[in-house]
Amino acid sequence: MDAALFDYELPPDRIAQEPLPARDESRLLVVHRSSQTIEHRKFRDLLDYTKPTDLFFRNTAKVLPARIFARRPTGGRVECLLLRPAGKASSDSNKTSNEQWWCLLKPGKKLPEGAVFSVENELDATVLEKNAQAEYRVSFSMKNEGSVASMAENLGKMPLPPYIDREKNDPRDRSDRDRYQTVYAKSEKTVAAAAPTAGLHFTPALVKSIEGLGGQFHDLTLHVGMGTFKPLDEGSVESHQIHREIYEIPESAQKALREAPEGGERRICIGTTSVRSVEDYLRKCGTVQSPVFTGEAALFLYPPCAFLGVDALITNFHLPKSTLLCLASAFLKPGSTEGIAWLKDIYKEALAHDYRFLSYGDAMLIL
Repeated sequence: MDAALFDYELPPDRIAQEPLPARDESRLLVVHRSSQTIEHRKFRDLLDYTKPTDLFFRNTAKVLPARIFARRPTGGRVECLLLRPAGKASSDSNKTSNEQWWCLLKPGKKLPEGAVFSVENELDATVLEKNAQAEYRVSFSMKNEGSVASMAENLGKMPLPPYIDREKNDPRDRSDRDRYQTVYAKSEKTVAAAAPTAGLHFTPALVKSIEGLGGQFHDLTLHVGMGTFKPLDEGSVESHQIHREIYEIPESAQKALREAPEGGERRICIGTTSVRSVEDYLRKCGTVQSPVFTGEAALFLYPPCAFLGVDALITNFHLPKSTLLCLASAFLKPGSTEGIAWLKDIYKEALAHDYRFLSYGDAMLIL
């Protein structure tokens, strides 16, 4: 299957650069697969489509403000994006903390193995190696009694996608710290390099209203990586090397996933990250249950795949030639390739009706 099938024209001015003032004021394009019809609503109208037996699966990963600005000894600027820890922290007698992290670095060409950079009064860093994915393993020596993560919470900027423009000291930085985070993100799950953006539209009041109708929310955590923004390779879709992401599903969510079809409940995934976790778990586990199942998803969902544990999907509008667009196309028509053309038609309709696209944009509900 040619990757070009998943391309479409997205005008740059349709890419949302900031969220709307109220989360649930985002627009919601509702797709009814059984009748092949659509409706144009507001996200707060999700309540109108909720049934008392609905089970919502949401990703509670929290985004670390992981973009750090540093300097080389020459004074040259370094931009460091923290991805994930690469080793356990250690401390020396001077109470400094030493940690290794996998990072993205700019300018990478000027930061070979052995290169150093620093943030004054905060840290010294040494580049240890570069892997095949152009990620750098960096050793951080903290100058204070803190961790790399705590330093990032104080000094870092949110790792917004590359299609959202921000200057180094952009006045929107403060609001990004709140709005590029779901209201149900858990501090103990600060493991994401990018937000699970379909969840950005939920408010505490909307969650409470859904629960008041009888709907249930089940938490899981997928460690969202920057690979989510990697476009499809040229050539065939099948040859694309999908990124890997760790996920955790607690026992209550496992039970709900396995028993939902018997009780007639709809399993509604909030975002593609939840879909990826659910589908990978069900493919690997079958009927196995554990207190917390931890896995690594390397699952690429594209037409004409089938879905084992998702009956409805809430998702944003995705980049052309992205793996997320492949997933949405497959979900429109499981077991068929017909969803590819249909999704393009839906996106044309959304563009004609001034929907806002990508992370800070509007949402779709596929029923």
